[in-house]
Amino acid sequence: MATVSATTVPTTRRHDRLDPRAVEKAGIVLCDLDGCLMSEGRLFAETAEFAEACGARLRVVSNRSDTTAAALSAELSDLGLLVPAAHILLAGEFTLEHFARQGLRRVQLCAAPVLVERARSLGLAPDAGDPEVVLLCRDPGQNVDTLGPVLTRIACGAQLWVANEDVSHPDQSGEPVAETGALLAALLAIHPGLSWRSLGKPHAAMLTHALSAAGVGADEAVFVGDNAQTDGRAAAAAGMPFIHIRRRSER
Repeated sequence: MATVSATTVPTTRRHDRLDPRAVEKAGIVLCDLDGCLMSEGRLFAETAEFAEACGARLRVVSNRSDTTAAALSAELSDLGLLVPAAHILLAGEFTLEHFARQGLRRVQLCAAPVLVERARSLGLAPDAGDPEVVLLCRDPGQNVDTLGPVLTRIACGAQLWVANEDVSHPDQSGEPVAETGALLAALLAIHPGLSWRSLGKPHAAMLTHALSAAGVGADEAVFVGDNAQTDGRAAAAAGMPFIHIRRRSER
């Protein structure tokens, strides 16, 4: 299981909506996606103004594991939000890239077709019969009836990874939408002693990668997110200030 530093968040501020003034002094603005910039395919009312104010400083850092940066960039463009793929980090794709860097080629990938194709483009074998790792992503095709093969591969020695541990994310009205963590919970119900690894938030890996790519330090950045348990803890582990978006419907 991934461990996260218990370091206290240097600064935490709370807002009920995205506010460009709150990030105007930041050299780079890392921002969560679902529940922060958008929800269930729709931007929040203030998102476009916020993104325009951030300009090239904006980086999307999300636990999403059902798409790729390129596909999400195109989706956001259709909504009028221009964020280049190079400025988007998504937990599922980020984990696949980690496997490629580590030379882990044989993967049983439980994920949407777009991520299966991305895995192949990275030189991975996403449907290996003898996988080194099993990666669980958000995939509507997975349910309690399809998890047996996952447990079988793990019993044969494959290491379990999950793109993120989120049980749900909120829709536009604040109602929960099941996430990868719900599938993990089902596995744990069957096999309580199961261990796993994850690079999704609250792990700091995506945040520190974004800082390194931009060439800025944590003290020059800010992370904006709606979940104190994932976004806030990731910001703390990376040593950067956190802006907690708590929309009125959540109070």
